[in-house]
Amino acid sequence: MGKCPIVLDRLGKDIHAEARALRAQGPVTRVELPGGYFGWSVTDYAIAKKMLLDPRFPKNAKKYWPPLVNGDVSMDWEMITWVMMENINTRDGEEHDRLRKLVSHAFAPRQVEASRPLIEKVIGELLDDLETTEPGEAVDLKGRFTYALPAWVICDMFGVPVEARKRMLQGAVANSKTTITPEEAEENLRQWHEAMAELVATKRAKPGDDLTSLLIQAREEDDALTDDELLGSLHVLLGAGSETLGNVMAHAVVDLLSHPDQLELVTSGKADWATAFAETVRKDAAVAQLPFRYAAEDVEIGGVRIEKGDLVMIAFAGVGRDPKVHGDTADAFDILREDKTNLSFGHGPHACLGRSLATLQATLALPALFERFPNMRLATAPEDIPPQGTFIMNGYATLPVVVH
Repeated sequence: MGKCPIVLDRLGKDIHAEARALRAQGPVTRVELPGGYFGWSVTDYAIAKKMLLDPRFPKNAKKYWPPLVNGDVSMDWEMITWVMMENINTRDGEEHDRLRKLVSHAFAPRQVEASRPLIEKVIGELLDDLETTEPGEAVDLKGRFTYALPAWVICDMFGVPVEARKRMLQGAVANSKTTITPEEAEENLRQWHEAMAELVATKRAKPGDDLTSLLIQAREEDDALTDDELLGSLHVLLGAGSETLGNVMAHAVVDLLSHPDQLELVTSGKADWATAFAETVRKDAAVAQLPFRYAAEDVEIGGVRIEKGDLVMIAFAGVGRDPKVHGDTADAFDILREDKTNLSFGHGPHACLGRSLATLQATLALPALFERFPNMRLATAPEDIPPQGTFIMNGYATLPVVVH
Protein backbone atom coordinates (compact mmCIF):
# COMPACT_ATOMS: atom_id res chain seq x y z
CA MET A 1 0.00 0.00 0.00
CA GLY A 2 3.03 2.32 0.02
CA LYS A 3 3.57 4.86 2.76
CA CYS A 4 1.96 4.64 6.18
CA PRO A 5 -1.63 5.92 6.34
CA ILE A 6 -2.24 9.41 7.67
CA VAL A 7 -4.69 9.37 10.56
CA LEU A 8 -7.24 12.06 9.80
CA ASP A 9 -7.48 14.59 12.62
CA ARG A 10 -10.89 14.16 14.24
CA LEU A 11 -10.66 17.70 15.63
CA GLY A 12 -10.01 19.24 12.21
CA LYS A 13 -7.59 21.68 13.85
CA ASP A 14 -6.03 22.73 10.54
CA ILE A 15 -7.86 21.40 7.49
CA HIS A 16 -5.47 22.91 4.96
CA ALA A 17 -2.30 21.82 6.73
CA GLU A 18 -3.67 18.30 6.71
CA ALA A 19 -4.46 18.58 2.98
CA ARG A 20 -0.86 19.68 2.33
CA ALA A 21 0.42 16.71 4.32
CA LEU A 22 -1.76 14.38 2.30
CA ARG A 23 -0.64 15.91 -0.98
CA ALA A 24 2.99 15.58 0.05
CA GLN A 25 2.55 11.81 0.05
CA GLY A 26 0.91 11.82 -3.36
CA PRO A 27 -2.27 12.83 -5.18
CA VAL A 28 -4.13 9.83 -3.74
CA THR A 29 -3.12 9.05 -0.17
CA ARG A 30 -3.90 6.25 2.26
CA VAL A 31 -5.80 7.48 5.35
CA GLU A 32 -7.14 6.02 8.58
CA LEU A 33 -10.69 6.86 9.68
CA PRO A 34 -12.45 6.54 13.03
CA GLY A 35 -13.13 2.95 13.96
CA GLY A 36 -9.86 1.76 12.47
CA TYR A 37 -11.20 1.72 8.90
CA PHE A 38 -8.81 2.61 6.09
CA GLY A 39 -9.42 4.41 2.84
CA TRP A 40 -8.00 6.90 0.38
CA SER A 41 -8.09 10.70 0.14
CA VAL A 42 -7.78 12.53 -3.20
CA THR A 43 -6.26 16.05 -3.15
CA ASP A 44 -5.41 16.33 -6.85
CA TYR A 45 -7.83 18.37 -8.99
CA ALA A 46 -7.45 16.37 -12.22
CA ILE A 47 -7.74 12.98 -10.52
CA ALA A 48 -10.70 14.09 -8.41
CA LYS A 49 -12.54 15.40 -11.48
CA LYS A 50 -11.92 12.15 -13.30
CA MET A 51 -13.00 10.08 -10.30
CA LEU A 52 -16.25 12.03 -9.88
CA LEU A 53 -17.22 10.86 -13.38
CA ASP A 54 -15.88 7.31 -13.07
CA PRO A 55 -18.58 4.61 -12.61
CA ARG A 56 -15.93 2.41 -10.99
CA PHE A 57 -16.28 4.60 -7.89
CA PRO A 58 -19.98 4.35 -6.90
CA LYS A 59 -21.48 5.69 -3.66
CA ASN A 60 -23.74 2.93 -2.38
CA ALA A 61 -22.08 1.42 0.69
CA LYS A 62 -24.81 -1.21 1.02
CA LYS A 63 -23.66 -2.70 -2.28
CA TYR A 64 -19.97 -1.91 -2.49
CA TRP A 65 -18.40 -1.65 1.00
CA PRO A 66 -17.62 -5.17 2.29
CA PRO A 67 -17.72 -4.36 6.05
CA LEU A 68 -21.29 -3.05 5.70
CA VAL A 69 -22.39 -5.74 3.25
CA ASN A 70 -21.09 -8.42 5.63
CA GLY A 71 -22.78 -6.87 8.67
CA ASP A 72 -19.53 -6.02 10.42
CA VAL A 73 -20.22 -2.29 10.94
CA SER A 74 -21.73 -1.39 14.30
CA MET A 75 -24.66 1.03 14.42
CA ASP A 76 -22.66 3.12 16.91
CA TRP A 77 -19.80 3.73 14.47
CA GLU A 78 -19.02 7.45 14.49
CA MET A 79 -19.72 7.79 10.74
CA ILE A 80 -22.68 5.42 10.52
CA THR A 81 -25.11 7.97 9.03
CA TRP A 82 -22.84 8.43 6.00
CA VAL A 83 -23.26 4.79 4.97
CA MET A 84 -26.78 4.00 6.18
CA MET A 85 -28.91 6.84 4.77
CA GLU A 86 -30.75 6.18 1.51
CA ASN A 87 -30.71 9.33 -0.61
CA ILE A 88 -29.20 10.94 -3.71
CA ASN A 89 -25.80 11.00 -1.98
CA THR A 90 -25.70 7.23 -1.53
CA ARG A 91 -27.23 6.04 -4.80
CA ASP A 92 -25.91 5.64 -8.33
CA GLY A 93 -27.17 5.41 -11.88
CA GLU A 94 -30.91 5.12 -12.39
CA GLU A 95 -31.59 5.02 -8.63
CA HIS A 96 -29.78 8.31 -8.18
CA ASP A 97 -31.45 9.90 -11.22
CA ARG A 98 -34.90 8.91 -9.95
CA LEU A 99 -34.33 10.52 -6.55
CA ARG A 100 -32.65 13.61 -7.96
CA LYS A 101 -35.48 14.23 -10.43
CA LEU A 102 -38.01 14.42 -7.57
CA VAL A 103 -36.40 17.51 -6.07
CA SER A 104 -34.31 19.04 -8.85
CA HIS A 105 -37.08 21.32 -10.14
CA ALA A 106 -37.09 23.15 -6.78
CA PHE A 107 -33.51 24.24 -7.46
CA ALA A 108 -34.03 25.25 -11.09
CA PRO A 109 -33.10 28.88 -11.94
CA ARG A 110 -36.72 30.07 -12.13
CA GLN A 111 -37.59 28.57 -8.75
CA VAL A 112 -34.42 29.90 -7.18
CA GLU A 113 -35.18 33.41 -8.44
CA ALA A 114 -38.69 33.10 -7.02
CA SER A 115 -37.11 32.63 -3.58
CA ARG A 116 -35.40 36.05 -3.74
CA PRO A 117 -38.11 37.89 -1.70
CA LEU A 118 -37.93 35.27 1.06
CA ILE A 119 -34.12 35.48 1.17
CA GLU A 120 -34.16 39.27 1.31
CA LYS A 121 -36.77 39.19 4.08
CA VAL A 122 -34.73 36.77 6.21
CA ILE A 123 -31.53 38.77 5.63
CA GLY A 124 -33.28 41.92 6.80
CA GLU A 125 -34.60 40.25 9.95
CA LEU A 126 -31.20 38.79 10.82
CA LEU A 127 -29.45 42.12 10.30
CA ASP A 128 -32.07 43.85 12.45
CA ASP A 129 -31.31 41.32 15.17
CA LEU A 130 -27.57 42.04 14.91
CA GLU A 131 -28.35 45.75 15.09
CA THR A 132 -29.47 45.26 18.69
CA THR A 133 -25.97 44.37 19.90
CA GLU A 134 -24.11 46.84 22.08
CA PRO A 135 -21.09 48.81 20.79
CA GLY A 136 -17.99 46.71 21.29
CA GLU A 137 -20.00 43.56 22.01
CA ALA A 138 -18.66 40.40 20.34
CA VAL A 139 -21.31 38.24 18.65
CA ASP A 140 -21.20 34.90 16.85
CA LEU A 141 -21.80 35.90 13.24
CA LYS A 142 -21.95 32.28 12.10
CA GLY A 143 -24.73 31.35 14.49
CA ARG A 144 -26.66 34.58 13.98
CA PHE A 145 -26.14 35.19 10.28
CA THR A 146 -24.01 33.05 7.94
CA TYR A 147 -25.54 29.76 9.16
CA ALA A 148 -28.87 31.18 10.30
CA LEU A 149 -29.76 32.44 6.80
CA PRO A 150 -29.42 29.20 4.76
CA ALA A 151 -30.87 27.17 7.65
CA TRP A 152 -33.98 29.35 7.69
CA VAL A 153 -34.34 29.35 3.89
CA ILE A 154 -33.99 25.58 3.47
CA CYS A 155 -36.40 24.92 6.35
CA ASP A 156 -38.91 27.24 4.73
CA MET A 157 -38.57 25.42 1.41
CA PHE A 158 -39.31 22.12 3.14
CA GLY A 159 -42.13 23.54 5.26
CA VAL A 160 -40.45 22.80 8.59
CA PRO A 161 -42.46 24.43 11.42
CA VAL A 162 -40.52 27.14 13.23
CA GLU A 163 -40.75 25.35 16.57
CA ALA A 164 -39.27 22.17 15.04
CA ARG A 165 -36.34 23.69 13.16
CA LYS A 166 -33.66 23.46 15.83
CA ARG A 167 -34.41 19.79 16.44
CA MET A 168 -34.55 19.06 12.70
CA LEU A 169 -31.16 20.64 12.05
CA GLN A 170 -29.23 19.47 15.10
CA GLY A 171 -28.84 16.04 13.54
CA ALA A 172 -27.12 17.56 10.52
CA VAL A 173 -24.71 19.47 12.76
CA ALA A 174 -23.88 16.33 14.74
CA ASN A 175 -23.58 14.30 11.55
CA SER A 176 -20.69 16.42 10.33
CA LYS A 177 -18.70 16.05 13.56
CA THR A 178 -15.93 13.48 13.81
CA THR A 179 -15.38 13.87 17.55
CA ILE A 180 -18.60 12.31 18.79
CA THR A 181 -18.60 9.13 20.86
CA PRO A 182 -20.11 5.88 19.59
CA GLU A 183 -23.05 6.42 21.94
CA GLU A 184 -23.63 9.91 20.53
CA ALA A 185 -23.41 8.61 16.97
CA GLU A 186 -26.06 5.96 17.61
CA GLU A 187 -28.31 8.45 19.42
CA ASN A 188 -27.90 11.01 16.64
CA LEU A 189 -29.00 8.50 14.02
CA ARG A 190 -32.06 7.65 16.11
CA GLN A 191 -32.95 11.25 16.97
CA TRP A 192 -32.49 12.54 13.43
CA HIS A 193 -34.57 9.73 11.96
CA GLU A 194 -37.29 10.39 14.53
CA ALA A 195 -37.35 14.13 13.83
CA MET A 196 -37.71 13.55 10.09
CA ALA A 197 -40.46 11.00 10.67
CA GLU A 198 -42.36 13.54 12.77
CA LEU A 199 -42.11 16.10 9.98
CA VAL A 200 -43.44 13.58 7.47
CA ALA A 201 -46.33 12.69 9.77
CA THR A 202 -47.17 16.39 10.18
CA LYS A 203 -47.16 16.97 6.43
CA ARG A 204 -49.18 13.86 5.72
CA ALA A 205 -51.86 15.18 8.05
CA LYS A 206 -51.68 18.72 6.67
CA PRO A 207 -49.89 19.01 3.30
CA GLY A 208 -48.53 22.36 2.19
CA ASP A 209 -46.82 24.02 -0.76
CA ASP A 210 -43.38 22.72 0.15
CA LEU A 211 -40.82 20.09 -0.82
CA THR A 212 -41.67 17.72 2.02
CA SER A 213 -45.30 17.54 0.87
CA LEU A 214 -44.09 17.01 -2.71
CA LEU A 215 -41.92 14.07 -1.67
CA ILE A 216 -44.77 12.56 0.34
CA GLN A 217 -47.06 12.87 -2.67
CA ALA A 218 -44.49 11.07 -4.82
CA ARG A 219 -44.26 8.34 -2.20
CA GLU A 220 -48.01 7.81 -1.87
CA GLU A 221 -49.33 8.45 -5.37
CA ASP A 222 -46.57 7.38 -7.72
CA ASP A 223 -44.65 5.00 -5.43
CA ALA A 224 -41.61 6.91 -6.69
CA LEU A 225 -39.58 6.38 -3.52
CA THR A 226 -39.56 4.20 -0.43
CA ASP A 227 -40.14 5.38 3.14
CA ASP A 228 -36.40 5.13 3.83
CA GLU A 229 -35.62 7.14 0.69
CA LEU A 230 -38.16 9.76 1.73
CA LEU A 231 -36.50 10.23 5.12
CA GLY A 232 -33.03 9.97 3.62
CA SER A 233 -33.78 12.67 1.07
CA LEU A 234 -34.90 15.00 3.86
CA HIS A 235 -31.71 14.21 5.77
CA VAL A 236 -29.29 15.12 3.00
CA LEU A 237 -31.14 18.14 1.60
CA LEU A 238 -31.79 19.84 4.93
CA GLY A 239 -28.25 19.18 6.13
CA ALA A 240 -26.46 20.20 2.94
CA GLY A 241 -28.73 23.20 2.46
CA SER A 242 -27.77 24.73 5.79
CA GLU A 243 -24.32 23.68 6.96
CA THR A 244 -22.31 24.12 3.76
CA LEU A 245 -23.25 27.66 2.76
CA GLY A 246 -23.00 28.79 6.37
CA ASN A 247 -19.35 27.76 6.36
CA VAL A 248 -18.45 29.33 3.02
CA MET A 249 -20.02 32.71 3.90
CA ALA A 250 -18.18 32.69 7.24
CA HIS A 251 -14.90 32.19 5.39
CA ALA A 252 -15.81 35.04 3.02
CA VAL A 253 -16.37 37.39 5.96
CA VAL A 254 -13.06 36.44 7.58
CA ASP A 255 -11.11 36.87 4.33
CA LEU A 256 -12.70 40.21 3.51
CA LEU A 257 -12.17 41.60 7.01
CA SER A 258 -8.58 40.32 6.96
CA HIS A 259 -7.87 41.90 3.55
CA PRO A 260 -9.14 45.50 3.54
CA ASP A 261 -7.84 45.97 -0.01
CA GLN A 262 -10.01 43.08 -1.21
CA LEU A 263 -13.02 44.38 0.73
CA GLU A 264 -12.58 47.78 -0.89
CA LEU A 265 -12.74 46.17 -4.33
CA VAL A 266 -16.29 44.90 -3.75
CA THR A 267 -17.64 47.74 -1.65
CA SER A 268 -16.45 50.27 -4.25
CA GLY A 269 -17.82 48.29 -7.17
CA LYS A 270 -14.41 47.54 -8.70
CA ALA A 271 -15.28 43.85 -8.34
CA ASP A 272 -18.65 42.22 -7.89
CA TRP A 273 -19.83 40.09 -4.99
CA ALA A 274 -20.28 37.01 -7.18
CA THR A 275 -16.56 37.19 -7.93
CA ALA A 276 -15.71 37.40 -4.24
CA PHE A 277 -17.98 34.46 -3.45
CA ALA A 278 -16.46 32.40 -6.28
CA GLU A 279 -12.97 32.95 -4.88
CA THR A 280 -14.10 31.93 -1.40
CA VAL A 281 -15.69 28.78 -2.84
CA ARG A 282 -12.35 27.92 -4.47
CA LYS A 283 -10.14 28.77 -1.52
CA ASP A 284 -12.37 27.32 1.19
CA ALA A 285 -14.66 24.59 -0.02
CA ALA A 286 -17.42 23.92 2.51
CA VAL A 287 -16.51 20.25 2.62
CA ALA A 288 -13.01 19.17 3.59
CA GLN A 289 -13.34 15.41 3.07
CA LEU A 290 -16.58 14.09 1.57
CA PRO A 291 -17.55 10.52 2.51
CA PHE A 292 -17.70 8.15 0.62
CA ARG A 293 -17.08 6.41 -2.67
CA TYR A 294 -16.11 2.76 -3.01
CA ALA A 295 -13.98 0.96 -5.56
CA ALA A 296 -16.25 -1.42 -7.47
CA GLU A 297 -13.12 -3.12 -8.84
CA ASP A 298 -9.35 -2.85 -8.51
CA VAL A 299 -8.26 0.49 -9.98
CA GLU A 300 -4.81 1.93 -10.68
CA ILE A 301 -4.99 5.71 -10.34
CA GLY A 302 -2.71 8.47 -9.12
CA GLY A 303 0.21 6.10 -8.79
CA VAL A 304 -1.55 3.77 -6.34
CA ARG A 305 -3.63 0.64 -6.53
CA ILE A 306 -7.07 1.05 -4.98
CA GLU A 307 -8.49 -2.38 -4.28
CA LYS A 308 -12.09 -3.46 -4.77
CA GLY A 309 -14.19 -2.41 -1.77
CA ASP A 310 -11.82 0.33 -0.59
CA LEU A 311 -13.28 3.58 0.75
CA VAL A 312 -12.44 6.80 -1.11
CA MET A 313 -12.89 10.41 0.03
CA ILE A 314 -12.59 13.51 -2.13
CA ALA A 315 -10.66 16.21 -0.25
CA PHE A 316 -12.52 19.15 -1.78
CA ALA A 317 -10.80 21.71 0.46
CA GLY A 318 -7.45 20.45 -0.78
CA VAL A 319 -8.55 20.17 -4.40
CA GLY A 320 -9.48 23.87 -4.47
CA ARG A 321 -5.93 24.77 -3.51
CA ASP A 322 -4.14 22.36 -5.84
CA PRO A 323 -0.82 24.07 -6.74
CA LYS A 324 -0.86 22.25 -10.09
CA VAL A 325 -3.86 24.42 -10.97
CA HIS A 326 -3.30 27.60 -8.97
CA GLY A 327 0.47 27.68 -8.52
CA ASP A 328 2.27 29.29 -5.60
CA THR A 329 -0.72 31.52 -4.77
CA ALA A 330 -3.17 28.63 -4.29
CA ASP A 331 -3.58 29.46 -0.58
CA ALA A 332 -4.10 33.19 -1.14
CA PHE A 333 -7.46 35.00 -1.24
CA ASP A 334 -7.48 36.98 -4.47
CA ILE A 335 -10.80 38.22 -5.82
CA LEU A 336 -9.15 39.28 -9.08
CA ARG A 337 -7.62 35.84 -9.69
CA GLU A 338 -8.46 34.99 -13.31
CA ASP A 339 -8.60 31.23 -12.86
CA LYS A 340 -10.88 30.19 -9.99
CA THR A 341 -11.15 26.58 -11.17
CA ASN A 342 -12.45 24.27 -8.44
CA LEU A 343 -14.73 21.32 -7.73
CA SER A 344 -16.21 22.69 -4.52
CA PHE A 345 -19.79 22.23 -5.77
CA GLY A 346 -18.95 18.75 -7.00
CA HIS A 347 -18.89 17.50 -10.57
CA GLY A 348 -20.78 15.00 -12.64
CA PRO A 349 -24.01 13.22 -11.67
CA HIS A 350 -23.66 14.10 -7.98
CA ALA A 351 -22.90 17.81 -8.49
CA CYS A 352 -24.56 20.03 -5.89
CA LEU A 353 -28.23 20.71 -6.60
CA GLY A 354 -28.20 23.92 -4.61
CA ARG A 355 -25.41 25.82 -6.35
CA SER A 356 -27.70 28.52 -7.79
CA LEU A 357 -29.58 28.90 -4.51
CA ALA A 358 -26.36 29.16 -2.52
CA THR A 359 -24.90 31.75 -4.88
CA LEU A 360 -28.05 33.88 -4.74
CA GLN A 361 -28.11 33.81 -0.94
CA ALA A 362 -24.44 34.71 -0.65
CA THR A 363 -24.54 37.51 -3.21
CA LEU A 364 -27.52 39.06 -1.43
CA ALA A 365 -26.35 38.48 2.14
CA LEU A 366 -22.71 39.56 1.99
CA PRO A 367 -23.22 43.04 0.49
CA ALA A 368 -26.19 43.65 2.80
CA LEU A 369 -24.07 42.69 5.82
CA PHE A 370 -21.16 44.98 4.95
CA GLU A 371 -23.46 47.83 3.96
CA ARG A 372 -25.32 47.65 7.28
CA PHE A 373 -22.12 47.32 9.34
CA PRO A 374 -19.29 49.11 7.49
CA ASN A 375 -17.16 49.21 10.65
CA MET A 376 -17.51 45.51 11.46
CA ARG A 377 -14.29 43.85 12.63
CA LEU A 378 -13.13 40.45 13.80
CA ALA A 379 -13.17 40.09 17.58
CA THR A 380 -10.12 37.83 17.47
CA ALA A 381 -7.22 37.11 15.14
CA PRO A 382 -8.17 34.85 12.22
CA GLU A 383 -5.81 32.12 13.42
CA ASP A 384 -7.56 32.11 16.81
CA ILE A 385 -11.07 31.51 15.45
CA PRO A 386 -12.04 28.02 16.68
CA PRO A 387 -12.35 25.30 14.02
CA GLN A 388 -15.59 23.37 13.64
CA GLY A 389 -14.15 20.20 15.15
CA THR A 390 -14.36 17.78 12.23
CA PHE A 391 -12.37 16.56 9.24
CA ILE A 392 -15.53 16.39 7.10
CA MET A 393 -16.45 20.08 7.06
CA ASN A 394 -14.18 23.07 6.48
CA GLY A 395 -15.67 25.63 8.83
CA TYR A 396 -15.54 27.55 12.08
CA ALA A 397 -17.25 26.54 15.30
CA THR A 398 -18.14 30.20 15.86
CA LEU A 399 -17.26 33.48 14.17
CA PRO A 400 -16.76 36.23 16.79
CA VAL A 401 -17.13 39.73 15.35
CA VAL A 402 -17.94 43.21 16.60
CA VAL A 403 -20.53 44.78 14.31
CA HIS A 404 -20.67 48.25 15.93
